[in-house]
Amino acid sequence: MATDTWPVFTTESVEWHAADSAYGPRAARSLHRGPYEAAVPPPIADAVVHLPAQTMTLVTEASAEIARFDGETLGATTSFAALLLRTEAASSSQIENLTSSAKAIALAELRRKGRTNADEIVANVAAMTEAMHGFDHLDVAAILHMHDALMAPHSAVIAGRWRTEPVWIGGSSRSPHGASYVAPVHERVPAAIDDLAAFLSRDDIPLLAQAALTHAQFESIHPFPDGNGRTGRALLHAQLRHGGLIRRAIVPVSAGLLADTNRYFHALSVYRDGDMEAIITEVAQAVFPSLANSRQLIADVTSARAAWDEQIQARRGAAAWSLADLVMTRPVIDARLAAEKLGVTTANAQLAIDRLVQDGVLEQIGNGTRDRVWQAPEVLAAMDAFADRAHRRIW
Repeated sequence: MATDTWPVFTTESVEWHAADSAYGPRAARSLHRGPYEAAVPPPIADAVVHLPAQTMTLVTEASAEIARFDGETLGATTSFAALLLRTEAASSSQIENLTSSAKAIALAELRRKGRTNADEIVANVAAMTEAMHGFDHLDVAAILHMHDALMAPHSAVIAGRWRTEPVWIGGSSRSPHGASYVAPVHERVPAAIDDLAAFLSRDDIPLLAQAALTHAQFESIHPFPDGNGRTGRALLHAQLRHGGLIRRAIVPVSAGLLADTNRYFHALSVYRDGDMEAIITEVAQAVFPSLANSRQLIADVTSARAAWDEQIQARRGAAAWSLADLVMTRPVIDARLAAEKLGVTTANAQLAIDRLVQDGVLEQIGNGTRDRVWQAPEVLAAMDAFADRAHRRIW
C-alpha cells in the first residue's frame, strides 16, 4: 500500500536517437522511433519514513534475529564469515541468473578452469568483501569502489564509472520503447546518487528498513551500465555492517529472496510508485529463511569437521589440523593457498594435504601431477545443499 509521505518517481519525455533507425521493416522501425518516457528520481535525503506498526514489528523482529545470529558467530570457535560471504555472493548472482556450483566457484577463486559465471561470482565475492571491510564510511566513492571490485575483472571499461547511456528493463534491446522500466537519463545519475548518499548517512531510521530503502532507490537509479543488482545488494550488506547491526556475521539476505524473485522485483517496482513498505517487508522477511539456512549450513560443516577428528591420524599440533579448519570455509585448495593461509612452507603445506588425503578428508580433483587442486567434498556438498534450500524456501 502506497504511503502519503514517500516520494514518487515521475517521468520525463526524452528524444530517442538510434544508430540503426533505418534497419528492418517499416512497421518494426516505427516501434523504435520517437520520444520515450524515462524515470525521474525524487530526492529522498530528507524524506519522512513512517512505518506502520505491523511493518515496524517485522523490522524489529528481523533485526533482533540478525543480532542473535551475529552473537552466535562471535561466540563460535570457527568464523564462518568467509563461507557465508561466498554463499551470499553466489545467491546474489543467482538472482540475475548467474548460476554455478560451489566447486566451480572455488576453482575460479584459485584461477583454475575459468568459466564465465563462476568468474563473475568470484568478482562478486570481491565486491562483497570490499563492501564489508573496505571503507571507514559509506559515501559515493565507496559505491564506485564496490562496482569497480565487481566489474574490473571482466568489464574494466565500465568498472567504477557512472553510465553514459540509457538503460532499461524489459522490452527490446534495440530501444527503450516498450520497456517495463526506463531508468533516469544518465545526466541525472550523479545528483541522484549524492542524494542517496545523504539518505544512507541518516541515523533516525531503523537500520534494516533504511538499508532496504537505500537498495530500492539505488536499483531505481540504476547508475551503472551493468552490475547494478549485485552492487546494490552489496551496499545493503555494507549498511548493516557500518550501522552496527552486524559485527562479524554475514546475513545472506539474497538467499532469502531467491525462492520468489518475482515478489522481490515487484517490491522494487511498486517502490517507485511510493510504496516503501513492500521492499522493507520483503527484505525483513528474507532474513528469517536466510538465517535458518545459514544455521543449517554451519551445522552441516561443523558435523563434518567433528567426524574428521576421528579420521585424522596426524599428531596434535601438526599443520594437518589447521588445514582441516581452513577447508571448512575454503573447501578447494592448492598447496600455494594452504601455505599462505597456514603460514608454512609450500613443502609443509603439501605434507598436510597428503595427510588429509590419506585420512579421507580431502580428495584430488582430476588425475594431474602438476598444478594439483584438492577438495573437501563434504563441505562442497553442504554449500550446494544451502543453494538448493534457498531456491525452495523450505523453512
